[in-house]
Amino acid sequence: MKIEIWSDFACPFCYIGKTRFETALKQFKNKGEVEVVYKAYQLNPYAPKTMEGSAYEAFAKGHNMTVKEAKDRFKMFEQNAKTVGLTYNYDIIQMTNTFDAHRLAKFASTKNLEEKLTTRLMKAYFTDGKNLSDIDTLVELATEVGLDQNQVNEVLSSTQFKDEVTAQIEEARKVGVQGVPFFVINRKYGVSGAQQTEYFTQVLEQIWQEDHAVQTLKDQDDSQSCNDEGCEF
Repeated sequence: MKIEIWSDFACPFCYIGKTRFETALKQFKNKGEVEVVYKAYQLNPYAPKTMEGSAYEAFAKGHNMTVKEAKDRFKMFEQNAKTVGLTYNYDIIQMTNTFDAHRLAKFASTKNLEEKLTTRLMKAYFTDGKNLSDIDTLVELATEVGLDQNQVNEVLSSTQFKDEVTAQIEEARKVGVQGVPFFVINRKYGVSGAQQTEYFTQVLEQIWQEDHAVQTLKDQDDSQSCNDEGCEF
């Protein structure tokens, strides 16, 4: 079974969905025969590398809402994160452009470290308040998960993996991704949003046993995902 996951490091539901999915996968009896592939996606490809003002102000401006409404929205994200043991610190989050982080993740994939780096980048963004477009920060995070510092510097100081990231973002549109996280299983089934762990468990079991008709598996009542317009419950 092959599972491709489109996500962005700056997507609150991507981190939550990744955590729920991994919990389900650990409990899946056939997990040893599951290949997980991470794919790049950018919620805001035009985001600047340095944020002006607070995250609340930046989000409010970008989504045509008040700062109070932005704070209320972030509060809901924080509460959802807590349900899976994650801590979101929106007071210190630095909204930024994630393209270089995605390039770094593609390099990590050549070393079988993409999953580990993806987790670290998401924690760095949502919990630690790190700027994921800052080169020194990316080098630090990459070496933490075992990547060679010199190789990381070489990648980040060049345009390596640019085409791969761009291709994966374009591929997302071709397979019908309208929001992330989005899970594509065996190129036949799609799961949209940060579904509950139990739902992922059901999907894994069902597809393992019934790998036939093309269909989209989703729960309209419990889909949590982010798109270019924002994040919805």
